[in-house]
Amino acid sequence: MLSFKNDYSEGCANEVLEALIKTNDLKTVGYGEDEYTKQAENLVKSLVADENVDIYFLVGGTQTNLTVISTLKPYEAVISCDTGHINVHETGAIEATGHKVIAVKNNNAKLTPEAIEAVIKSHTDYHMVLPKMVYISNSTEYGTIYTKKELEDLRAICDKYNLYLFMDGARLGSALMSKDNDLTLIDINRLCDVFYIGGTKNGALFGEAVVIRNNELKPYFKYLIKQNGALLAKGRLLGVQFYTLLKDNLYFRLAQNANDCANLIREKLNELGIKEYMPSTTNQIFVKLSNEVASKLHQEVLFEDFLGLDDGVVVRFVTSFATKKDDVVAFTKILEKYL
Repeated sequence: MLSFKNDYSEGCANEVLEALIKTNDLKTVGYGEDEYTKQAENLVKSLVADENVDIYFLVGGTQTNLTVISTLKPYEAVISCDTGHINVHETGAIEATGHKVIAVKNNNAKLTPEAIEAVIKSHTDYHMVLPKMVYISNSTEYGTIYTKKELEDLRAICDKYNLYLFMDGARLGSALMSKDNDLTLIDINRLCDVFYIGGTKNGALFGEAVVIRNNELKPYFKYLIKQNGALLAKGRLLGVQFYTLLKDNLYFRLAQNANDCANLIREKLNELGIKEYMPSTTNQIFVKLSNEVASKLHQEVLFEDFLGLDDGVVVRFVTSFATKKDDVVAFTKILEKYL
């Protein structure tokens, strides 16, 4: 059966697997102190053009979000749009640490300066939590992306109120390779206090590369990684993967494949008169279908029913670093049959 359910169904890029096999019998020190991890750190520093950032490799997105937000004091809170991953899909992990997620209405799945300012003005004294961090995703949970102007505006509002800006980059590869993107890794590092380069959803077996620019967030971060169960003893497995993904731009080529395949599906949907629920140019496609059509498609294709409506359902089709053009062609023929 064809699968367009998510972008982490496959194991990893063949080049990554080959690198892991090649280094499998080597003996290295643990916890990210190995040579491969150091090389991967240097590659990330080169990509963001900043030797002063701290780099850490964690296993997964939820652990990464939890650990970064754990840098806050117990009475400090994080602002997220209502569709944000930390608000919807992390089982209260952030709240479980004692940090409140202040959720505000999204604008195309994005957070706006106006929404942030409204939160600040409504939290007036010590009887309430103190908003301290702004959480965004790029690409967002609906596949939309932030422009440079939007990120600069968020940076300005964060500077105005002394807030940290944290970008969840689980799908950062897809965002950077979007035809509408005007951001670079250098821009993101300049405008965010902390962000991460997602590997789990773009060619790695697992792993996210955290980049910390703000000096206030750097001290004792590795203690937080360990405390949150996110420090991998066999840390070299992360180093090998990210070194392989980043050394020859493999990471970006894989993301481009995901986007290219998604755009082929978009072209077919447009031909069939199906509009996107929230238009994007990344690897996630959301469309509204009747319950009957969605049910028929489920018989031949794996995908997710994302949002139930009174008159149908919003479904999500996702392409990945490993999606093959032949599978996309086969999928478009199925779409022709039912739409």
